Amino acid sequence: MNARIDSLHAATATTTAPGAFRPSADQAIGQIAVQLPGATAVFRRLKLDFCCGGQISLAQAVADKGLDLETVLTELASLQRSSDVPEAASPGALIDHILARYHEVHRQQLPELIRMARRVEAVHRDNPHVPVGLADHLEAMHEELLSHMLKEEQVLFPMLKAGGNPFVGQPIGVMRAEHVDHGEALDQLNALTNDATPPPGACNTWRALYAGIAQLGDDLVNHIHLENNVLFPPFESGAAPAAQGCGPSGCACSGGGTLAQ
Repeated sequence: MNARIDSLHAATATTTAPGAFRPSADQAIGQIAVQLPGATAVFRRLKLDFCCGGQISLAQAVADKGLDLETVLTELASLQRSSDVPEAASPGALIDHILARYHEVHRQQLPELIRMARRVEAVHRDNPHVPVGLADHLEAMHEELLSHMLKEEQVLFPMLKAGGNPFVGQPIGVMRAEHVDHGEALDQLNALTNDATPPPGACNTWRALYAGIAQLGDDLVNHIHLENNVLFPPFESGAAPAAQGCGPSGCACSGGGTLAQ
C-alpha cells in the first residue's frame, strides 16, 4: 500500500493502464464478471448467470434471454472509468471530477461488493479460506464513506468552490483525519482478503468479489490522493495551520490529526 501511495505522490493525475480489459461478445460471461468490476451488478439485474453458467459466451447468454447484445455491451463499456484528472483543472472542475469519478462510483461499488461478500461467506462457509467478517467490514466502510462524502458535498466542497476562507483548515483537517481512518479500513480489507487474492478453485462470484475489492482499493487511494495532495494544499496555505499525522497504510500522509466534528 505504501509503495502504491508513493507512486501517486509523484504525479498529480493517474490514468487507466494501457490494455485495460474490454468486454466482447465472444468472451465467456464468467470471464467478464471477474475481469470487469461492476459487471456482476449488470448481469444480476439482467438475470444472466455468471457463476454456475459463466462458461458460455456473452452473445449466447444475451440471446438466451432475448436481450439486445449491443445495449448490454454499451452498458458494460460504461463501467470502464479513467482516472485522468482534467488538465489544469480549477478547484471547481477538480471537485466536479472527484464527485463524478469517485463519490458516485463508491456509492455504486460498495452495495454490490457487500451483496457478493455475504453470498460467498454463506455458500463457502466450510471453506478454510472464506473471508469471515468481510461483508460486515465492507458495510462499515460503506457507512463511513457515505458520512464522509456527505460532509464534503454539503460543507467543504461548497466552501472551496466559493474560494475558501481563513478557517477552511479546520474542515480540511477533519477530512484528512477521516482519510487516515479510510486507510486503516483498507489495511483491514487487504488482511481479510489476502490482498484481494482469491484462493485456488474459487468460484466466479468469489473471484469477481475480489476483483471489485481491488478496484475499490485503487479508487479509494486515488480519491484520497487527489484531495490530500492536489485539492487541499492551495487552500491550506492561507489558512490557520492544522495538526498533522499519518495513517499506517500511508493513504493519508499529510493527514490531519483527530479533530472535533
